[in-house]
Amino acid sequence: MTLPSPNTIVEGDCLEVMRQWPDACVDHCIADPPFGIASGGGRRGKRGLGWAFSSHVTMEETWDRFSKDDFFQFNVAWLSEVCRVVKPNGNILVFGTFHNIYQLGFILQNVLDRRVLNSIVWFKPNAQPNITARTLTESTEQIVWAVNNPPGKAKKWTFNYWQAKELAGGKQMRNLWEIPYTPASERTFGKHPSQKPLAVAERLVIIATNPGELVLDPFAGSGTLALAAERHGRRWVLIESEPDYVEMAQQRLTAARTCEAG
Repeated sequence: MTLPSPNTIVEGDCLEVMRQWPDACVDHCIADPPFGIASGGGRRGKRGLGWAFSSHVTMEETWDRFSKDDFFQFNVAWLSEVCRVVKPNGNILVFGTFHNIYQLGFILQNVLDRRVLNSIVWFKPNAQPNITARTLTESTEQIVWAVNNPPGKAKKWTFNYWQAKELAGGKQMRNLWEIPYTPASERTFGKHPSQKPLAVAERLVIIATNPGELVLDPFAGSGTLALAAERHGRRWVLIESEPDYVEMAQQRLTAARTCEAG
């Protein structure tokens, strides 16, 4: 067993990497896992999520393709490892869309017996329009907020109430967050199909972690969590299986550090 090295991006499969770590070695986890859209959760089946009147395919990355059974087992496996490596009563926050959020919540609450505190709804006022003319325009994602302990044992989890209230303009922060979709200025070094805006990641870091703590992201993507953590004095460790995204994340971090130093 080896301890995770703070402020590093580990290239590899998250399950293989986390299995090399000891129990309770990170403080919290903020994860944006594959949605399973490319597996047939959208209307184009094996090809991915598509549109009724267009040849465009929204999500067709190989890392997002699973059979239904494989997808469930994958989610059980990585969430189980997260529960093992996160300290007792640490926070586990997981992004999802309607394609996977209900399964993730079920696994956390019923399979792994974790206490679920909140479901945060991120509303995107500038979400892409729905050109299928067959469903409502999808303009939200959700974040399941769980404590890493069964309901009867969960206690003293981190919730920075006063910082949350300050961010909400002096009022109690609600679980509906209106934050625009990722701006072009945050995609300078390339595009990730599910890249989250820095504003969302920063809010999670501020309210659910403390300065100096180690935060894990097992699906690093473009590295947004690392940027948010560094901005607010948290340590981080990222895992990413795609070399192109590792490079993108490293470029973003280098640019951000250079800007801070200047």
